[in-house]
This record gives sequence, structure tokens and C-alpha cells, in this order.
Amino acid sequence: MGLFVTFEGIEGSGKTTQIGLAEEYLDRRGMPCLRTEEPGGAPLGRRLRELLLNRAPFAICPEAELLLFAAARAQHVREAILPALAEGKVVLCDRFADATAAYQGYARGLDMKTVDALNAFAMGGRCPDLTLLFDLPVEMGLARARRRIELLADEQKEDRFEAEELSFHQKVREGYLLAANREPKRFRIIDATGAIAAMRETVCLHLDRALRERERDR
Repeated sequence: MGLFVTFEGIEGSGKTTQIGLAEEYLDRRGMPCLRTEEPGGAPLGRRLRELLLNRAPFAICPEAELLLFAAARAQHVREAILPALAEGKVVLCDRFADATAAYQGYARGLDMKTVDALNAFAMGGRCPDLTLLFDLPVEMGLARARRRIELLADEQKEDRFEAEELSFHQKVREGYLLAANREPKRFRIIDATGAIAAMRETVCLHLDRALRERERDR
């Protein structure tokens, strides 16, 4: 069985940059891996991503938003993640169920028992082995994210969540940190205020440790 690693964090935390660097690191080591993302990772997820991450002339209520993310995840897990793990690959996933708990549960205010139950159903019983949480102040993250978005064409912006109020993103960060506090064995918190190279080194150390533990447990 492979290793399932998720990359989490608020907008502008640098997790997407780091997941790309992690993929390059594993490739150089000759480790077969799958880099994927949520929502996305499968054709259905990519269609739903367009609805969920782009601003549109219609509203999506929190309940519908939760169900759309769960639908994308259910397909993603069964079509991409589980097959890759069965082949012994390292799966690097940009956001997973912890994002739903933080965004739709903690920040949107939906019932957490409902969110957790729906997450468990969509995941099919497969939790991440390791979650890297890139943490930084909300104001810094949003400033980074909005600068990046300004450079993109309108059809590439995916800025629906970046348009939310500062208080929303503060709740997202709080939700992530609460999750890390509840599951310290799975989470590793990485200071996302530092340089890209320093963050990469920390990510690689955590990956190496997780891979050693996987080999030991075989």
C-alpha cells in the first residue's frame, strides 16, 4: 500500500508551490507518485471545480457547497487516489477532507457532525497518512493570493473564496489549527511565512520520515 499525503492551508499559504517541489523531490528519488488536487483529480471533480472556485451570477448555499465538495471527493478517491495507493504510489493531494471541515464546517458554520459524517462517507474509509498544514497570518496569505490572482486572466482566476471577508478566512485558519491539535500524530504544522527553500527542506524531511515509517511497518 502506498503513502497518502495531503497539503492543507489557507489561501496564499504556498502549499501548491510546495506540492510541486515535493513531486520533483520524489521523482528524483525514483519514488512513483501521483500529484492531484481537490476539487479535481478526476473529470467530475474538474467540472465541479469550475462551479465551486469561480465566481458566478448565482449563489451556492453552504449546504449545496458541502455536497458538491463531497461528490467531487467521492469520485476522486475511487477513481484516482485508491488505485494509486494500491499500486504503491505516494499520493500528494492539494487539499482533502480537512479543507471541507475548515471551510464548510468551521467557517460556514455547518454542523460539524454532519460534515464529519459526509467526509467519512466520501473518503471511503481512507484517511491521509500525513497532513502538512502550511500556516501563516490570514492577512499575509490573502495579500499573496490576491497578488497572484491579479496576474491571471479572468477565466483562470478561481477567486470565489478569496472574495470572502477577512473574518471568514480567520475562521478557516482556526479550524485548521483545531484539527491539527486534535490529531497531532497525523498533522505537521509548517511555518509558511518563511522562504520557499526552507519550507521545501521541511517538507522533504517530513516525507522522508513518513516513507521510513511506511517501510518499517511493512
